[in-house]
Amino acid sequence: MKYVVTKKKPKLFKLVRMSVRLFFHKRTFIGLENLPKEPSLIIGNHAQLYGPITCEIYFPAKKYIWCTGEMMKLSEVPAYAFQDFWSLKPKYTKWFYKILSYLIAPISAYIFTRADTIPVYRDTRLIRTYKESLTKMNEGAHIIIFPECPDEYNNIINEFQDKYIDTARLYYKKTGKCIDFVPMYNAVKLKKILLGKPIKFNPNNPIEEERKRINDYLKQEITTLAISLPVHTVIPYSNIKKKEYPKSK
Repeated sequence: MKYVVTKKKPKLFKLVRMSVRLFFHKRTFIGLENLPKEPSLIIGNHAQLYGPITCEIYFPAKKYIWCTGEMMKLSEVPAYAFQDFWSLKPKYTKWFYKILSYLIAPISAYIFTRADTIPVYRDTRLIRTYKESLTKMNEGAHIIIFPECPDEYNNIINEFQDKYIDTARLYYKKTGKCIDFVPMYNAVKLKKILLGKPIKFNPNNPIEEERKRINDYLKQEITTLAISLPVHTVIPYSNIKKKEYPKSK
């Protein structure tokens, strides 16, 4: 399947994306039969920057990716990038990463505001994230979300935040349709991306129960996808030392 461009891209952005391909090699997608023809919510492991970047470049269907809003605003990139990416680095190297966080700020703001992204916030602006997601789904796009948080779940993934599941409730209220959540595992070292069997939102359940039911299924299914592959090094959510990266089994 060919990569589908969902926005008209500036020439400079196209050049940047072509350059990024040199470092993020093409992925083989497995389980595309599990990807619904209708819009869906695709939930995957973050794998640091590999999850969002490889999906932006190679995902073979019309899509938009939830992206932290701070990474899209020039003034907010340095503080967020240092805390989220490099705060666990050794003390003697932190000066370098603080400088790096400022150097990447203009690049980050330029790229993420022109990629197939939807800004995500942790405050009242989250409603804007929901609204834009519904708009894109109504246009036929899938929404890709990486909901991991710092708390560990197992050796494959971290725990998931759960408010993203409310997107399905709002979509049901607007369209009357129950959307699918599709589990996705990015096996960076094997250059494979696996899609598992989806789970459908049930509007008859209380939203608290749905958040837990869907999150539990997705975490377990992503883990199952990972261990179905040959033993490989897992790229964790946290930016820890490479020698501490876990194995899939």
